[in-house]
Amino acid sequence: MELKFKVSAHIARPVHYVFEAVANPQNLSQYFTTGGAKGRLESGATVTWDFHDFPGAFPVDVIEVEQDRRIVLRWEANEGGPADGDAVTAGAGYKTQVTMTFAPLEDGRTLVTIAEEGWRESPTGLAASYGNCQGWAQMLCALKAWIEYGINLREGMYR
Repeated sequence: MELKFKVSAHIARPVHYVFEAVANPQNLSQYFTTGGAKGRLESGATVTWDFHDFPGAFPVDVIEVEQDRRIVLRWEANEGGPADGDAVTAGAGYKTQVTMTFAPLEDGRTLVTIAEEGWRESPTGLAASYGNCQGWAQMLCALKAWIEYGINLREGMYR
């Protein structure tokens, strides 16, 4: 069985505004990367993201960016976690692929969909895919709260 998932949310802002909330590291650092993001998401770039729940900045390879439409990333598979005392690498030695799509809706909102795939078919790969699914769902909730209401849901969540 192929390990992959997809999560989506409707954000009550125009697509360009929502896209920039993800692609711009200053914006992303306001609601998601609790330890900060460095580098704009642009095709061919390698940026760094840091999270208080996974301490230590780690690289994110930006494979493709289509302005206001799509972002494709690759990053180290997470087959460990904070409870294991190890962060993202956890000896996994391979990468998963994340695809984010931004679709404008007729009512002015944006449908954001995040899909991730590529884990090894193993018990640790399965657990890692569940963890990342949880993380991306949380990211979409945090994005919505920050963009629509100016609230940072992750503030103080991991410290």
